[in-house]
Amino acid sequence: MGAGKAIAVLTSGGDAQGMNAAVRAVVRVGIYTGAKVYFVHEGYQGLVDGGDNLKEATWESVSMMLQLGGTVIGSARCQDFRTREGRLKAARNLVKRGITNLCVIGGDGSLTGADTFRAEWSSLLAELLKTGGITAEEAKKSSHLNIVGMVGSIDNDFCGTDMTIGTDSALHRIMEIVDAITTTAQSHQRTFVLEVMGRHCGYLALITSLACGADWVFIPESPPEDGWEDHLCRPTETRLGGSRLNIIIVAEGAIDRHGKAITSDDVKDLVVKRLGYDTRVTILGHVQRGGTPSAFDRILGSRMGVEAVMALLEGTPDTPACVVSLSGNQAVRLPLMECVQVTKDVTTAMNERRFDDAVKLRGRSFQNNWNVYKLLAHIRPPSTKSGHTLAVLNVGAPAAGMNAAVRSTVRIGLIHGHRMLAVHDGFEGLALGKVEDISWDMVGGWTGLGGSKLGTKRTLPKKYFEEISATISTFGIHGLIIIGGFEAFMGSLELMDGRAKFEELCIPICVIPATVSNNVPGSDFSIGADTALNTITTTCDRIKQSAAGTKRRVFIIETMGTWPPWQGGYCGYLAAGADAAYIFEEHFSIRDLQINVEHLTEKMKTTVKRGLVLRNEHCNENYTTDFIYNLYTEEGKGIFDCRKNVLGHMQQGGAPTPFDRNFGTKMGAKSVAWITGKIKECSRHGRIFANTADSACLLGMRKRSLVFQPLTELKEQTDFQHRIPKEQWWLKLRPILKILAKYNIELDTSEKALMEHVRQKRISQESNI
Repeated sequence: MGAGKAIAVLTSGGDAQGMNAAVRAVVRVGIYTGAKVYFVHEGYQGLVDGGDNLKEATWESVSMMLQLGGTVIGSARCQDFRTREGRLKAARNLVKRGITNLCVIGGDGSLTGADTFRAEWSSLLAELLKTGGITAEEAKKSSHLNIVGMVGSIDNDFCGTDMTIGTDSALHRIMEIVDAITTTAQSHQRTFVLEVMGRHCGYLALITSLACGADWVFIPESPPEDGWEDHLCRPTETRLGGSRLNIIIVAEGAIDRHGKAITSDDVKDLVVKRLGYDTRVTILGHVQRGGTPSAFDRILGSRMGVEAVMALLEGTPDTPACVVSLSGNQAVRLPLMECVQVTKDVTTAMNERRFDDAVKLRGRSFQNNWNVYKLLAHIRPPSTKSGHTLAVLNVGAPAAGMNAAVRSTVRIGLIHGHRMLAVHDGFEGLALGKVEDISWDMVGGWTGLGGSKLGTKRTLPKKYFEEISATISTFGIHGLIIIGGFEAFMGSLELMDGRAKFEELCIPICVIPATVSNNVPGSDFSIGADTALNTITTTCDRIKQSAAGTKRRVFIIETMGTWPPWQGGYCGYLAAGADAAYIFEEHFSIRDLQINVEHLTEKMKTTVKRGLVLRNEHCNENYTTDFIYNLYTEEGKGIFDCRKNVLGHMQQGGAPTPFDRNFGTKMGAKSVAWITGKIKECSRHGRIFANTADSACLLGMRKRSLVFQPLTELKEQTDFQHRIPKEQWWLKLRPILKILAKYNIELDTSEKALMEHVRQKRISQESNI
């Protein structure tokens, strides 16, 4: 497909974690398709200077790049490329190497420069031909230039994509610091003001505030109303209630309604002057760009890199420059300059004080995050009550982010005027009456806590129908919000079955999926899965690091999971940079094991001295972890030695990741809004009676949206024997991940068909901007 073609890849502008994953994917998929791939070192400056800055990449040259932060091939701000003379030099350097495909990873400025370069290409070649810089034959072979962009920016300031490469990792760095500051804040009666990056975009500040439960956030898109100083400095209820923690987040580009900057020092001085609080300022600065990329950024960069190569190889002289974007869980291609224009429109709207328009232009996700934050941070429970009672419980194994979901559920419920009840120990606790009122302040600080503060058990409710009905009646419960894994889904179905005999069970039920296994039907993601995947990724990084400087070594790592291989399967496969993964969904034989051993044997003959194999604990009852370890040990004698590691329950993680905190917060808020409406709908003469299929739903993430789906409809989509959905979107990554892991592979028929489908994708005419 790519035979005879040449691709150059460069990173430009500010570095972002995950850029290396994108570079690695471009190189390996390019080589796999038969193309030559060149590194351009030092960004556009390297493209202008030429020489050793342009080097052909090999399969091994991108090994061990996945877990590295920054950009291995370097980046630079380049004034030369802004001039026509500089672009002439760059064009000549590409033509001399036969490169007609350029992949640019950077911000909107870098991508705009690439589009300008492409638009001028014909005139640049004509000038070079005229001055003798290139030959007529060279000009003919390089008659057009294909451009594909990927956005690498920790600010998430590019419109047209749900997330830019580096944003999730930056949030990880910020939350590590916020959690550390929280511990010292709890030891002193202090206010902490944290300044995060975001000159023109407040995404990092907003998500950080949601994830840590900050008391206030300042972002450039939505400045506070006039008189905000009085509102900020009123004696807060949390202070009067005895809380000793105040966190204020300031984006570096924060402004007031008149365009005047609001700095972290301004906020500190105001708090000290008005309230007399001991206040400290922490400016995070470039630490936000540092460290290793998160699992999400590794997967995002890899998927975008694959799609970028496909777009380049399918390009024609008439194909406009495109940018690879994330839409839900799909990598898509959008017209580059349309996205750049919308991004510029946001800045224009802010300059013209059209702040509502600026928030809308940022996209639906940004709007939703902002609305949820305002509810949780600045609205307190009303004095008037709804007369309704909601109960919240956790079911199944603990999952990081459960507590964030409970906090959001409780506070939004109180804002609606409901009485909120906490149920301890799942369905069993509901049966035994382990129920208590839970207040606004009781859930303060829960967003960053791992595990389940309410306590959770796997017990199903069927044998407790009579006791559960009695508890519902005693406490006057009008709706249940159940946060948990596959047991929460199954248990809720059982409650629906029990409605025929127990009228008390005829109340609205909402299930929020929360499990490290990510195996609940009806949702692309579950709360806790991201934390688990990052824990596995971090552990694998450390294991691989332990091999540095040693003789050739292969690590066999067992991941947990009731059945689903989300973490240890292909997502873990990609994020950890594994050579092989054995999972339940993909049958494998002794022949497959032999092929993998032979692959590692050949790999060890190169400069790469380590191998990584992941095995889900339930992938095969005969090919156990010990069996695979012994097989690799025996076959690797004299070539490599083996080590094994069983990760176990450490995968459930400690503190939840920013994604799981934010996800749990939004899911909790959305569930209360739905169940409040359903209670009103089912209210008849002062009593609640819900017995329809749509009165018990699961709230899941489908593509870009949070959607409610009746539990009974999801039964048809579920493999109950193995406790998994019948279709799992991430399994479609299989051929891509195999290609990235090893060069000499044989894809089966279904994988070839899928790869052909990927190759045949064309730029969508409907922009998702």
